[in-house]
Amino acid sequence: MTYDNEVSVSMSARSQNEAFARVAAAAFAAPLDPLLCELTDIKTAVSEAVTNAIIHGYENNNSGIVYIMFRSSGDEIIISVSDKGVGIEDVEQAMTPLYTSKPELERSGMGFTVMQTFMDHVEVTSAAGRGTTVEMRKRLARQGQKTDFDRLLSGLDGPAER
Repeated sequence: MTYDNEVSVSMSARSQNEAFARVAAAAFAAPLDPLLCELTDIKTAVSEAVTNAIIHGYENNNSGIVYIMFRSSGDEIIISVSDKGVGIEDVEQAMTPLYTSKPELERSGMGFTVMQTFMDHVEVTSAAGRGTTVEMRKRLARQGQKTDFDRLLSGLDGPAER
């Protein structure tokens, strides 16, 4: 598949880098003129995927690297978040709402559910001992589908008349 744009980012598996991942996602999506709610959905899904890589993939080992690939094709954003951590033995179980492999850390077990709720498609591939990749896709609303509120917030209508 040919993409209109492609950006890759790698970062240390540190909790403070989750905020950077959110900003990178927003910066990548911005030229596609997403709705405010779409931008929030994308940033939240990326945050959940990166947090999973740090906490579950690398088990909070700061020496791991989290890889993010942002791609766009037309009005669709494709985001892959990968780690080379411990992997997931049972992906289906891990994607079950409220399941957590780290109950001692008071994790809610809703990360994959959040990703699935906010994105159009989520696919998880993993191999025990080799790592995990979460691919997420979201098709953005076309300009004509945007609400007056979204146009106002993004300044598409220019300055308000007095």
